Amino acid sequence: MNPQAVTFYDAHPGTADLRAEVLSGLSAETRAIPAKFFYDERGSALFDRICELPEYYQTRTEMAILRRALADLVELIGPQSLLIELGSGASRKVRLLLEELRPRGYVGVDISKEFLLSSTRRLAHDYPWLDVHAACVDFSAGLELPACGDAARKVAFFPGSSIGNFDPDEAVSLLRDVADMVGPGGQLLIGVDLKKPVDVLNAAYNDSAGVTAEFNRNLLQRIRQELVSDVDPGSFEHYAFYNPVLSRIEMHLVSRDAQCVHVDGAEFAFERGDSIHTENSYKYSVAGFGALAQRAGFVQQAVWTDDAELFSVQLLRRASRLHPHA
Repeated sequence: MNPQAVTFYDAHPGTADLRAEVLSGLSAETRAIPAKFFYDERGSALFDRICELPEYYQTRTEMAILRRALADLVELIGPQSLLIELGSGASRKVRLLLEELRPRGYVGVDISKEFLLSSTRRLAHDYPWLDVHAACVDFSAGLELPACGDAARKVAFFPGSSIGNFDPDEAVSLLRDVADMVGPGGQLLIGVDLKKPVDVLNAAYNDSAGVTAEFNRNLLQRIRQELVSDVDPGSFEHYAFYNPVLSRIEMHLVSRDAQCVHVDGAEFAFERGDSIHTENSYKYSVAGFGALAQRAGFVQQAVWTDDAELFSVQLLRRASRLHPHA
């Protein structure tokens, strides 16, 4: 059987969205740029490298949990669903599921266009029986996806603890969009990073090889390349730490010296030590995330963790009715 072509849906937000959010974020009292802009082609490749680092426990732990949970997942999800992967990246983890679940179709959803096309084409080549679709979408701004096949059941797959990049209220809003997308009885298989010793967390976001620092500064390199800007990525330092009050890792880019940065005609003055907040990564307890998911119209159907309880994989089922006030 010849591999099927990938059906591609392009709703990439483009340079205008980057420009608007960078100008708005740098003009704010607390300067911040959304983490979604990390993921151009180079940023996605750098994140792939992060996932292989010894300090970054999340990826290998989640994959080990998924392997152990496969038999349960086959029973709880079953075959012939439409499997929709949010933030699909290199689509490595989903390969653990495809042969066992045998979905009718697969949709990779990612904001990084070139990376998405490359990974879904590899999937189409390696799984010629699978109907493969790619949707280049900023799903933080809504989940309007094209119709993809005639599968009666939809299952969303959101690995990698990416839900932690959203503030809790934003996470509820995104999960409600997912609940609307999968429909009554639909499911969500999601990776959720758990609360753990601070030294483990800090090491994961401050690796000794400096790849996370390079990933963080690549955001400035992207601004320099795609917008009219003189920003020097080397004039900012990577800074990541755990905030125990908010139960989150924070990533910042800190100005090494006093400087002025220009972006599309606007000037932004930085004193030494001023920062741009680039990412949050919230950590949850199993019960705490269950309560958050319930606000979005999901119930925990099953939860798997590693022995050290560093990470969890949770299967959520959408309730038959969503409460408008949730």
